[in-house]
Amino acid sequence: MLFLQLSLLLLLFPGGDNEDAFQKPITFHINQITYIYNHTCAGTLISGWLDELQTHGWESDSGTTIFLWPWSRGNFSNKELRDTEQLFCMYFIGLVREFRNYASQFQFKYPSEILMMGGCELHSGETTTGFLRAAYQGSDFLSFQNNSWVPSPASGIRAQSVCSLLNQYQGIKEIVHGLLSDICPRFMLGILDAGKAYLQRQVRPQAWLSRGRPPGPGRLLLVCHVSGFYPKPVWVMWMRGEQEQPSTRQGDVLPNADGTWYLRVSLDVAAGEAAGLSCRVRHSSLDGQDIILYWEHHSSKSWIFLAVILPLVLLTGLVFWLRKRWSYQKTQRASS
Repeated sequence: MLFLQLSLLLLLFPGGDNEDAFQKPITFHINQITYIYNHTCAGTLISGWLDELQTHGWESDSGTTIFLWPWSRGNFSNKELRDTEQLFCMYFIGLVREFRNYASQFQFKYPSEILMMGGCELHSGETTTGFLRAAYQGSDFLSFQNNSWVPSPASGIRAQSVCSLLNQYQGIKEIVHGLLSDICPRFMLGILDAGKAYLQRQVRPQAWLSRGRPPGPGRLLLVCHVSGFYPKPVWVMWMRGEQEQPSTRQGDVLPNADGTWYLRVSLDVAAGEAAGLSCRVRHSSLDGQDIILYWEHHSSKSWIFLAVILPLVLLTGLVFWLRKRWSYQKTQRASS
């Protein structure tokens, strides 16, 4: 059944000249942060992610999943979703209980922070691999590999003792293996199928130029802004003719509130060398038609803007001054 789903996804996300959806692995994972404050108080934050897009939240009071997108349910039945929720609830309760039971034996401290990240990865649209990693107090602690719990290399004897204890429970290992190798891949493929219209959308970028804070005397910082594009992969470079400028500096690709992306790319040049430079943008939504913005055009527009606005500002100031002076003279005549 899983093989048939993988074959279907190859049809849903075909390759081509544009970005191939499966050129790099696609990951679905669940992040969990559990704070155990003392013997009686604990809290858990959970979120589900498809790569860098959050798809799920968790209502800890009711133990129910929050579906952040209409397609976040995938193709799981209501019963499968309820069974999975119940399994998670049992796990969270058991985690806190067992932590408290073994706190003294393994010298766990209060308050404690436990981070878990587990999920599955789809490779080239053909195979999937599961993963589960845990951290304690911000440091790697253990992972689940080859149906066994394995301590992290730098985690010390405490993690080794915890793994020895966990490996005694064969039933728990079988449940974890099933979640990572069967339930997670099926669920991920289901949401990829249900959300294909959203996930495969193409949104054209908007680009503009600006001048950043001068890096030094006689130098300019040219800035190219690219925003509103989807999917995330984009190529932006400062050019002189057809020659890429190796000193181009690219910032991080940051998310916009609407699910699209933003990128800032800058170039530090001598003031006399800005002429002839351009910013070139390539993106799958552009159908091979790059966006090219020339710095001269930006500079010309800036001068035109100043030429239009500066006289208006001066004229407005003159009118304001004349009006104020007229009002003053009128007041003086009335008082005399």
